[in-house]
Amino acid sequence: MSEALARKELGMKKQGFRRAPNVIAVASGKGGVGKTWFSITLSHALANAGKRVLLFDGDLGLANVDVQLGLMPKRDLNDVIRGRLGIDKVIQPYKDGNFDIIAGRSGQASLSALPSQRLALLRDQLLDVASEYDVVIIDLGAGVDRTVRMLSASAARTLLVTTDEPTSLTDAYAFIKLGSAAGVSKNVGIVVNQATSSAEGEKTYKTLLKACENFLRLKPPLVGMVHHDPRVKDSIRHQTPILTRSPNAEAAEDVQKIAKLILHDLAARKSAAAAG
Repeated sequence: MSEALARKELGMKKQGFRRAPNVIAVASGKGGVGKTWFSITLSHALANAGKRVLLFDGDLGLANVDVQLGLMPKRDLNDVIRGRLGIDKVIQPYKDGNFDIIAGRSGQASLSALPSQRLALLRDQLLDVASEYDVVIIDLGAGVDRTVRMLSASAARTLLVTTDEPTSLTDAYAFIKLGSAAGVSKNVGIVVNQATSSAEGEKTYKTLLKACENFLRLKPPLVGMVHHDPRVKDSIRHQTPILTRSPNAEAAEDVQKIAKLILHDLAARKSAAAAG
């Protein structure tokens, strides 16, 4: 999508634009960077901090939050999109993590091509439900399609997950560039995943930062990095959150640090809103 089209898209939606202060979107330009694992672990860490958390599987068509958690949901987003149930009726508790989930529907390619009006309705239902939670995490699909852009624009902050792979960095840059063209990149923060060391994680971030500074005049902050940890694959293979299976793993502790920063940011936003 061109920058001109991105600006046109933003202008068309301004009248019905909505953003929730407690919604965090998790995005990635490229698939396979650990975005869904990070979304699950972040939700779990926030729940462990005493917050009421909802994890929304926004990867319409390729949903896999339920797969990673070993769940077989009886109700999912397909029921909402088809008009059979309201979104509040498909919320399911994940008792092992003490947070709630709205599951997607894998293998439904048509869901990723919803008409704009129906997608906006789904977004609005989600934002209505968000008022019942302290934090809502949206696990977005990979890439920069219309669904991803609209849901990201509805979040107070978007965490963009990347790795040191060139294709991951290129696609992460593309995500920020399109968001910049539409005027919604100011709330994007970077999470470097699978970092082999802190120095390598910093190097990955600075590579992306340099491109953003040179070509977009943007400085997306580094929210945190998650070190490469074999216990991540182990937790996914056993369909168990790493904070349950290996709570002292380095990767688990990294995400908990990010969760603390998110909570601090949300508290600051809440204070600013109250003062204003």
